[in-house]
Amino acid sequence: MRIAILTGGGDVPGLNPCIKAAVNRIHEDGSEIVGIRRGWGGLVACNPDDPDTLAENVIALDPMRVRTVDRTGGTFLHTSRTNPGRVKGSEVPDFLKDQFEGEGPHDLTPHALKVLETLGIDALLPIGGDDTLSYGLRMHSEGVPVIAIPKTMDNDVHGTDYCIGFSTAVTRGVEFIHNLRTSTGSHERIAVVELFGRYSGETSLITAYLAGVDRALISEVPFDVDKLARLIMADKTSNPSNYAMLTVSEGATILGGEVHLSGEADAYGHRKLGGIGQTVGEMLKARTGEGIILQEVAYLMRSGRPDSLDLMVATNYAVMAADLALDGSTGRMVALRSGTYTNVPISVTGEGVKRVDVDELYDSDNYRPKVRHVGGKPMFLY
Repeated sequence: MRIAILTGGGDVPGLNPCIKAAVNRIHEDGSEIVGIRRGWGGLVACNPDDPDTLAENVIALDPMRVRTVDRTGGTFLHTSRTNPGRVKGSEVPDFLKDQFEGEGPHDLTPHALKVLETLGIDALLPIGGDDTLSYGLRMHSEGVPVIAIPKTMDNDVHGTDYCIGFSTAVTRGVEFIHNLRTSTGSHERIAVVELFGRYSGETSLITAYLAGVDRALISEVPFDVDKLARLIMADKTSNPSNYAMLTVSEGATILGGEVHLSGEADAYGHRKLGGIGQTVGEMLKARTGEGIILQEVAYLMRSGRPDSLDLMVATNYAVMAADLALDGSTGRMVALRSGTYTNVPISVTGEGVKRVDVDELYDSDNYRPKVRHVGGKPMFLY
C-alpha cells in the first residue's frame, strides 16, 4: 500500500510523535508512506504535470527520516488552514487560474482527487480538528479511503473524549498561572489570563479548576462585567496576599455582546479571535480601580514538546490509524471513549457540537468551575 499523512489547522504538541509512530508502523508492514506538506494546501499546490511541485509538497517518509522528530513540538510537515473545497481566487495556484476565475470560493476537490490519483495514494491519514476532518469527510464521500486522527487544543472534536494537544495545553496553562502568581501577589493586583478556546471553554475551565484560580469565563456562558467585578474584588480582599486571578476563553462574550473578531475570514469562515482578555481587564480596572495584569497565553499553550499523556495518546492513535488503513478500513476516526481506545465513523465529527457540560461542571452564577462529583465522569471531565 501507499499511504499519505498530513497535518492541518493549528499546530499542537504531539503531531510529530503521531507522524513518527504511523511511519514506523506502516514501514514495519512493508508498505510505503508519504507526508503531504502544509495540510490540504499541499494537494492544492501540486501540479500533476510538474514533478517539481510534487517533490516540493510530498515527502517520502521512513523510520530514519522521522527518527528524532518526536523530540520537538509542532509538525515538521508544516500545516495550513486551506480547504480545497473553498479556495479564494487569490489562493488558486497559477497553473489552475484559467479554470477558476473570480474571487471564489472555488471547489478544487476534483484537482485534489487527481493529485491523489497521480501519487498513487491508497489511504489517507489526516490529523486535525473539526475543520480539517470535515474535509477528510468530504474526501471519504468522494471515495478516498480516509482514517482520521483528532487533534485540537480545545478538545472539541465531536465523537471522542480526547484530542491530541489538550493535556499539554492545560499543563502549560496551569504552569504559567502558578508562575504569574508571584508578580500578581507582589503587586497586589488582579490577573486576567486569556486562553485559547474558540467555541468550547473546556481549556479555560479545566485549567482554572486545576490551577485553583478564583474565576473562569468560558465560551458557553456570557458574563456580566459588574457582577464579575464584585466577585473578583471579594476574592482579592479575602486573599491574605491581596490578589486575585481569573481565566478567560478567547471566545468568551460579555452579556449581550459578541465574540472579539479581527482580520479576514479563513477558508472555513473563521476570523481570528482574541482581545476579550484586554477588554475584561480594562473594564475591571474601570470598575474597581485596581491594577490589572493581563497575560495572553495564546500560542505558548500549543508550543514546545508534548507532555507524557499527549505523547502516549498521539502514539497510540497513530498505530491504530495505521492498522485500520493497512486492514483496508475507510471512513473511520480513531478515538478515546470512556477511557478506551476505539474508532468511530468519521461522520460523527459533523453530528454535533462538543461543548462544556455547563450544568454539571460550571457555576454560571459565580463564574467558576463546579466539579463536586467526579464518580462516573470521564477522565477529562468533558
